[in-house]
Amino acid sequence: MDQPDYSLEDAARARGSLIIAGVDEVGRGPLAGPVTAAAVILTTECIPEGLNDSKKLSPKKRQAVERAIFDNGVVAIAHATVEEIDSLNILRASHLAMERAVAALDPQPDYLLIDGNMIPNGLQIPAEAVVKGDGKSLSIAAASIVAKEARDRIMVDLAQQFPGYGWEKNAGYPSKQHRTALEELGVTPHHRRSFKPVHKILYQE
Repeated sequence: MDQPDYSLEDAARARGSLIIAGVDEVGRGPLAGPVTAAAVILTTECIPEGLNDSKKLSPKKRQAVERAIFDNGVVAIAHATVEEIDSLNILRASHLAMERAVAALDPQPDYLLIDGNMIPNGLQIPAEAVVKGDGKSLSIAAASIVAKEARDRIMVDLAQQFPGYGWEKNAGYPSKQHRTALEELGVTPHHRRSFKPVHKILYQE
């Protein structure tokens, strides 16, 4: 399938669901910054043009589609902090961010399409996990775009407070510049201490 479509949402509708939300998170792999999730409810009448997996869109296109998602859908964004990532582990923290995003939706959905192969434990709403969901479901694709844009903006902001790590370009992922800066400038309060490259620098003998 080249493009996400509305077939998973239509199937849920056919089974009796009325309000369906797509849920996705971004930021499991970075060494710094929060993990961010978004939950988005779209209606068939108002699907933004050009909606696709966030990884397949240019930054400019992604920003334009993001605006259209906010204009046409119901959107909620939530995060789990670096402290939560370190105390819970990244998988649980990303699920926590998803749970928070779903809880913030108004109206509350009665069915969830969740990117990945697991359904977060804390969700009380019927849900299905969709592997590579941002390439299959328009609602998940919308959530992937919103989450990515929200997290990228946080990292650009943090990059101004902590220059040298290149967060405005690498969003906290372990690029060469980021790894070199870690060695030379050290660990910031926004680094994930439970992640190996950071842990190694903190506790090297």
